[in-house]
Amino acid sequence: MDNTIKLCHGNGGSHTMQLIHDIFYEYFHNPILSKGLDSAVLEIGQERIAFTTDTYVVKPIFFSGGDMGKLSVCGTINDLVAVGAKPLYISCGMIIEEGLDIGLLERIAASMAETAHFADVKIVTGDTKVVEKGAIDQIFINTSGIGQIRNNYRTQKIHAGDQVIITGTIAEHGTTIAIEQYKLKVKGDFRSDCAPLHGILEQLEAYMGNIKFMRDPTRGGIATALNEIAVHSGCGIRLFEKNIPIRKEVAAINEILGIDPLYVACEGRMVLVVDKEKSIEILQHIQQLDHCKEAQIIGECINDTEPYVFIENSFGGKRIIRPLEGEMIPRIC
Repeated sequence: MDNTIKLCHGNGGSHTMQLIHDIFYEYFHNPILSKGLDSAVLEIGQERIAFTTDTYVVKPIFFSGGDMGKLSVCGTINDLVAVGAKPLYISCGMIIEEGLDIGLLERIAASMAETAHFADVKIVTGDTKVVEKGAIDQIFINTSGIGQIRNNYRTQKIHAGDQVIITGTIAEHGTTIAIEQYKLKVKGDFRSDCAPLHGILEQLEAYMGNIKFMRDPTRGGIATALNEIAVHSGCGIRLFEKNIPIRKEVAAINEILGIDPLYVACEGRMVLVVDKEKSIEILQHIQQLDHCKEAQIIGECINDTEPYVFIENSFGGKRIIRPLEGEMIPRIC
């Protein structure tokens, strides 16, 4: 591993995973952490709860479709949902640069409160630190969340034939941040997909036993999330290019920037691996949610000697989708 931290260590791809394994797993190792889920699942007496934490440094703080405050609440909620937990409580820790406009801080807090209220989640504790001007870039936020596992949900062994669902169009958050960071003058309705996904659990309550695994495809996009699922399961994953939902404008911007949208972050989507027999029913139920109408079955799990991901086009051509390497758009979340 490199002797110094680089931006690529925070992109959610292979460098991030190497950092986690070489440093944090090495020193913090325990059976709960090593499962590598979006949230830790804890057993306390007869209860099973989920616990997660995340830190937000997105630039700009306010962007089309959201802001750092909304993003911090949504991201924490979605990590809890990914392990089958109903989100209940969130903490809020803020590191604030000296000289920050109080009005800006109030806008962030109001956005967090509105998002939490919408998802029926309470922000119940927090911490505030102020550092000298220039020590950070305006404000960073940490949120932790606690949720209660619904219907005793557990991840299950993934088998060949299981179907892969994405709950909506991809790459919209990362593309929106790229447009604003690079100050691109483009036409079109570019908005982050930032949204809480708490409604999925209630919508799919009858099918929780048919959902093998869920993953929140944030940094590194669906490509990285699917590679993590492949490694976790030991199965390969075949993607169907024609089934991947992406808006034409989003695809065009990523082509201009020379970025593969499969690696671009979502902040209001979930990847699910489900039983083939129930996949159409599950998809139809997901599509009934307002923010999931473009949900699609985008691939399937296959038996293979190596747990890798590849994409197949309509002509039968195949391309291996590896974990994210190198630098992408910095500070997307």
